[in-house]
Amino acid sequence: MRVTKNEHASLTLEDSGKTLVIDPGSFTDPLDVEHLVAIVITHEHPDHWTPDHLDRLLGRFPGTPVFAPQGVANAAAGYDITVVAPGDAVEVEPFALRFFGGRHAVIHESIPVIENVGVLVNDHLYYPGDSYAVPEGVEVKLLAAPVGAPWLKIGEAMDFVLAVAPRVAFGTHDMTLSVIGRNMGRQRLAWAVQQGGGQFLELDPGDSVDV
Repeated sequence: MRVTKNEHASLTLEDSGKTLVIDPGSFTDPLDVEHLVAIVITHEHPDHWTPDHLDRLLGRFPGTPVFAPQGVANAAAGYDITVVAPGDAVEVEPFALRFFGGRHAVIHESIPVIENVGVLVNDHLYYPGDSYAVPEGVEVKLLAAPVGAPWLKIGEAMDFVLAVAPRVAFGTHDMTLSVIGRNMGRQRLAWAVQQGGGQFLELDPGDSVDV
């Protein structure tokens, strides 16, 4: 399976000639994909999905299932959203999806906490969305670890990576950072991955890794 980092929080996964897109949001350029079979949206914030992205993708690949929590279904009125929750598992060949977590990380006490699901793909890639939800009992081969956000404190992000202990990790959710800030965050996450004997990859938009 090939995993490509797009801008900000979006990922494209390719396996056996089929494609899965995760979190095509407002900080992500239009995606040029082939043979799309599923879309996953972790939560309703616009940096993780937009109507423009869905219209573009579904226009090319009508009927593609979109998996997301209830909050996305509420926000994306008019779209056919398949609602998923933590503990759910679905298969869209060749992708097996398992969902974890349930709640977005706290931004501030004045801002309501919304639903969020982390997704494990083919028991290989784990992406938590905007959360520190650890997929208990899973040996994560590749972790897409958030590195910058209004809700993110780098020490907590490091603790999350330490808890997951992936074999390989790379930083995502990073378009709100300067180059200096992104690189500092990557260095901290790299340290955390290395404590468990893992490797950190510095992927930029368009870069891919096979897992």
